[in-house]
Amino acid sequence: MEHSTRNMLNRRNFLIGTAAVIGAPALAQTGNTTQMEKDVTARVPRNISSFQSRNWQPYFSNLRNGAVLVDIDSRTLHFWSADGTTYRLYPSSVPLSEDMTRRGRTSVIQKVEGPSWSPTANMLKRNPDWPRFVPPGPDNPLGTHALYLGWKYYRIHGTHDTRKIGRKSSNGCIGLYNQHIAELFSLTRVGTQVLLI
Repeated sequence: MEHSTRNMLNRRNFLIGTAAVIGAPALAQTGNTTQMEKDVTARVPRNISSFQSRNWQPYFSNLRNGAVLVDIDSRTLHFWSADGTTYRLYPSSVPLSEDMTRRGRTSVIQKVEGPSWSPTANMLKRNPDWPRFVPPGPDNPLGTHALYLGWKYYRIHGTHDTRKIGRKSSNGCIGLYNQHIAELFSLTRVGTQVLLI
């Protein structure tokens, strides 16, 4: 009897400790979260990215200008340098729903450090209280860096709300941790190939 009581207490302590550890990052992040990001995060369940490295050959015929592969289902972004010596794998956020998701081939057409942001007309329809313009800084939902793609309104960018990574939580863009987008920003160039699958 005493042994089973001790096991129950140990199990209870383990569960309480685990809940505290899991909840700590989300609680700690609240201060750096924009209201727009809080709105999205509140209605999106957590789903961790499945990390699995890939080879570039099934997706690209060459690595000219480097290559970025975004796997929407596994919520990961893969990067290969033009010479094939550098490979990176990053967890990402992806669009909230299939109708907001764009798949196919495009490329990086512009790189912006400290991007500003304006919501699209469709975003404002869904969220009429959002601001019409957000300058660069800690309240900007694009984070510290943005790679503008050949498709209008689509970007690979950072986020100040780390809870979004590994979730279906964006309005169409691909989001990365700020430290990861800063690294990817330094590795890519205008003309880098991008494929979303």
